[in-house]
Amino acid sequence: MSLYVARNRLGALPTTTAGVERAFTIFIAGVRLGTVAQMVPTLYVGMQSSARPGLYLTTWLAATFAALAVSVASLVRGRPLGAGYVLADFALASVVMLVGPLVVGPEDRVGTWVGFQPGNALSVIITAIGARSPVVLAVGMLSVTGSYVIHVSGATLQGPGFTTVIGNALTFVVYALVCRMFSTYMRRIARDADASRAVAAELARREEERRAQVLMHNGVAVMRLLTEPDLPDATRVRLLEHAEVELRRMRAYLSCQSSPGTTTQPAGRPDPHQSREGTTSFADEVRRTCTRFRDLPIELALDLGTGIRMAPTKVEVVTRALDSLLLNVREHAKAEMVVVHLDADPDGSWTLTVNDNGSGFDSTSASQGIGLREVVVGELEREGYSVAVTSQVGDGTTVTITYAARVVPGPPAKRAGAL
Repeated sequence: MSLYVARNRLGALPTTTAGVERAFTIFIAGVRLGTVAQMVPTLYVGMQSSARPGLYLTTWLAATFAALAVSVASLVRGRPLGAGYVLADFALASVVMLVGPLVVGPEDRVGTWVGFQPGNALSVIITAIGARSPVVLAVGMLSVTGSYVIHVSGATLQGPGFTTVIGNALTFVVYALVCRMFSTYMRRIARDADASRAVAAELARREEERRAQVLMHNGVAVMRLLTEPDLPDATRVRLLEHAEVELRRMRAYLSCQSSPGTTTQPAGRPDPHQSREGTTSFADEVRRTCTRFRDLPIELALDLGTGIRMAPTKVEVVTRALDSLLLNVREHAKAEMVVVHLDADPDGSWTLTVNDNGSGFDSTSASQGIGLREVVVGELEREGYSVAVTSQVGDGTTVTITYAARVVPGPPAKRAGAL
């Protein structure tokens, strides 16, 4: 049951810097308490065989108390103890091992848990991941290794016993270096993950800001035009109709729903321009968008594109861009003529051109505003359309939106005589 709980706790930890430090505390507690569990069965045997049972019990309790204190303190803090506590832990483990020859017989100092001191020192080295300074780790490793050499100096070392001592001494060094490398690498991964999350959050914030600008730009432009005191009544009525469309878009955005599109059909009434397959007549939607700008001298040339059918979401992106272009014409261009031309190719490609003979601007030097930069160029290019804007001061502006159909290659033709 305890293993199941520990596994669930590790699985629930976040993959953040704080989560990694928390995982280290569980690792520390597991190693230190596991070592204590290995020390418990031999406590009675060790006291019976020791020349100084009271001192043996004292050192055993000191090592156990240190393991419990480090485990509890790390779990409560949510991160490993710092360098000062690690040095104190190393010092206590070294002292316990130096006292070992006084309380453990020569025959029990190597390879038994009666001589618990080397095992306790190894657990201290493994869990010294709270010390990020390599100097602290080096001092502790040298202290423990030197104490171990003194601990086994009086033991009977013949044959395999001598090689075991060498292997144990190397274990201290290897485990110290491996645990240091592992903890450093895990912390670096956690820092990189935190940095990546911060970048992703910032990108999401910018994307949400861009979406808000794109969605609200046309509505703000309509509202600004409605505030003009000398606006003709007929134009005001058409602007109010346009404002209703923009209002539905804003409501859908604020309620975290997809945009309802540019259609003005009442709820519950089927759209006659949408086919059963869920596609919409592109030319009809362009015409419908232009009807909201009856105050502009718009000439429509859509006959060559009457066969184009597109998904409503794709149509909405284009008509929203067309909305923004015509709003710019209404607000800035003072054009005497606006031509909206749609042309289609047999392969499904099409080109929509919006040309006005208004005031224009220097497209080579003037910076594009949110409407032209985001609503028109940015949104259309994200959907795979090509956009070209050409303008000269006094000669008007031309915006060309092009969609290139993807040609799906058919199966290769069979050669004559092939089966």
